[in-house]
Amino acid sequence: MDELNSTTQQQTAYNDDDIKTLDWMEHIRRRPGMYIGKLGDGSYADDGIYVLLKEVLDNSIDEYMMGYGKTIEVIVEEETVTVRDFGRGVPLGKVVDVSSRMNTGAKYDSKAFKKSVGLNGVGIKAVNALSSYFLITSYRDGECKRVEYNKAVVTEEDEIKPTDEPNGTSVFFIPDKEIFKEYHYKDEFIESLLKNYVFLNSGLTIVYNRKKFHSRNGLVDLLNENMTTEPLYPIIHLKGEDIELVITHSNQYGEEYYSFVNGQHTTQGGTHLSAFREATGRVIKEYYNKNFEYSDIRAGIVAAISIKVEEPVFESQTKTKLGSKDMGPNGVSVAKFIGDFIKKELDNYLHKNLETSDILLHKILDSEKERKAIAGVTKLARERAKKSNLHNKKLRDCRIHLNDAKGDQKEDSCIFITEGDSASGSITKSRDPNLQAVFSLRGKPLNCYGLTKKIVYENEEFNLLQAALNIEEGLEGLRYNKVIIATDADVDGMHIRLLLITFFLQFFPDLIKRNHVYILQTPLFRVRNKQKTYYCYSEEERLAAIEAVGKNPEITRFKGLGEISPDEFKHFIGKDMRLDPVTMKKEDLVKEMLEFYMGKNTMERQNFIIENLVVEEEIV
Repeated sequence: MDELNSTTQQQTAYNDDDIKTLDWMEHIRRRPGMYIGKLGDGSYADDGIYVLLKEVLDNSIDEYMMGYGKTIEVIVEEETVTVRDFGRGVPLGKVVDVSSRMNTGAKYDSKAFKKSVGLNGVGIKAVNALSSYFLITSYRDGECKRVEYNKAVVTEEDEIKPTDEPNGTSVFFIPDKEIFKEYHYKDEFIESLLKNYVFLNSGLTIVYNRKKFHSRNGLVDLLNENMTTEPLYPIIHLKGEDIELVITHSNQYGEEYYSFVNGQHTTQGGTHLSAFREATGRVIKEYYNKNFEYSDIRAGIVAAISIKVEEPVFESQTKTKLGSKDMGPNGVSVAKFIGDFIKKELDNYLHKNLETSDILLHKILDSEKERKAIAGVTKLARERAKKSNLHNKKLRDCRIHLNDAKGDQKEDSCIFITEGDSASGSITKSRDPNLQAVFSLRGKPLNCYGLTKKIVYENEEFNLLQAALNIEEGLEGLRYNKVIIATDADVDGMHIRLLLITFFLQFFPDLIKRNHVYILQTPLFRVRNKQKTYYCYSEEERLAAIEAVGKNPEITRFKGLGEISPDEFKHFIGKDMRLDPVTMKKEDLVKEMLEFYMGKNTMERQNFIIENLVVEEEIV
């Protein structure tokens, strides 16, 4: 026993050699998630390469907010990024410091940057550390300073030289492939990011690869860009010092919000969004002097709020949720500031615009009527869903919720919606039980187009799915970051996908608009011999695999998920699983789209399919 204890002590020795001090760039490169969130390869809007771009852009936006530089130029070519602003330019004697010394910046002094996003002196340094090549050039009052880096190590530093270039800062960087692997930028994600910048900064022009983005009407333009249903009344636009908001309602279910702090899109909301929701409901309730339920007032609301806060506190480095409770040194709380503004301005607006207030009243009464109509079935349905979940009949949950985990784990959490016992069985045996849950459908879901929300509670499949996701009261309670539809790649599987997407679009459209819904891609073929195995997701990949394998390959066509063994399935639902996001654009008007594809216009839809099949045959 003494010998065993001695061996254990030697194995767990803790001495001077175990204490290490990392250089700032080494720490960022070893723990990039602490600075930019997840890495990714550019397939999703929150992947690291877009965060790098945003960190550089934030500095340029801060210059514009301080009144300097009305244009920002952005160029993205394959793996390289250039951002050139026309602000004041970094002080030439501090170019090295601001790009390579941690906790260095002008934003600690609120006089230079009163209401900035980047306050911790980290952002551009993280970009430098995570880039294989980084070049910063500052132009200031007829002089310029240029510094070149390789993985945050200075490789060339020029002396201050005269220049004819206008004032401003240029940053050129190449994200390091050792960290981001085979990444690629997508125009749609970059353009969405840039549009938000111009919506929040009326008068600013951003030129992206020669394409101009500009907004005259601020958040009104943002709402018009993102709404996929027609507003019931003209958008209410209220603007004051350090606050701007827009409000309307539509005939969609749920609540849809866009929130911003100092130009930062707080996708997870925070104290400002909570205050906005509460104040809006309270003011409208008081205006009509009726005891309306807040849920009826906010049903179908589409709104955006932007505030400016001195020294904002966010709940993560990527700044997706505001934690600040006050507006800055004056000590006014966020809730009081927003509440007082809405109390005065929204109340005044409704008194002056009686046609709008009448339309809003009818919308609230319609929502109240529908809620009361389903009240009789909701209590029983909730109890049934709760009991079913407790007995684990439909839902095989993941451990993250048992431990109330947060942060990165919640970001990685997902639920697979599968069809049939065989498919759910394969995924259940292959999944990571800590982060991945499985919900098993029984047969095809109901086509819910044109039905009221009462069906969500009366239909067992929909009721249990809603309960499993915990979205009855809105997305704030959503238990999984990714909702993944995992169906067979055949006609029936495609039909089930369509029925589920219809369900989400009809009753929970914000689930799709906030990028929570995905389609799982699984291989159609397996090509192998005794030495090599290839999983192929398309006919092109199958042909390439046959050529790579050589003579006498064994080719298997997977007709359903249940045919893939659990051991194989592990490869398809791990870190590198292929997911296609279900997205919506402005032109995707939900009502019209669902009416055409899921409505009763059978002949019109049939003719459309036939015509498009003919076109496809001609192309082939």
